[in-house]
Amino acid sequence: MSFPLLLSFAGLCVLLALTPGPDTFLVLRFSMAGPRPGIAAAVGSAFGGIVWVTVVAAGVAALLEQSATAYRTLKVIGGIYLLYLGIRALMEHRRVRNEAAETEIAVSQGKPASMRSAFAAGLLSCVFNPKVGLFYLAVLPQFLTHVTFANTLTLGAIESTIAAIEMIVLAVAAARAVTLLRRPRIRARLEQASAAILAALGIGTAVSAA
Repeated sequence: MSFPLLLSFAGLCVLLALTPGPDTFLVLRFSMAGPRPGIAAAVGSAFGGIVWVTVVAAGVAALLEQSATAYRTLKVIGGIYLLYLGIRALMEHRRVRNEAAETEIAVSQGKPASMRSAFAAGLLSCVFNPKVGLFYLAVLPQFLTHVTFANTLTLGAIESTIAAIEMIVLAVAAARAVTLLRRPRIRARLEQASAAILAALGIGTAVSAA
């Protein structure tokens, strides 16, 4: 791999990282509870990217490109998972709101998501998104003079690292914004919006695979 190719690939990864996707909204959702859950979701998503690039480097992801059934199945699973996350977030918001009304505790003091659950959500959201694998399969060879397992894995690690950095910055910024906007009503609207977006993305993903 030449340095100019690495530089151009890194530039492409930066541009792609700035494009909102399911992982972005997932990180935003967990950032509502603080920076740590948001960062955990971002790191989980990055590890999901490593899983995909490992699969691509091993050549298994080619099956997704050749098999429409395999692609649709994985896409439906991913869509259902995103929908589940959105519905669970909305239900959790309603539960916390009801508890807050009964005990006169502010909504902002609701139980935050654990870092483990946030990491798992980020990981599974990326792993069940076949577009990630197809992206690696289509793009990575364009930046490799010699397609080998090590070279492919290196480019995937670069892309995952850049994406992780962008999402971690996003998580910290979102968490700080929530800290500044401590009004329960504003935070409630943000949580409802992020949960609804996740559910809509899940429905759209599953329907587009039909």
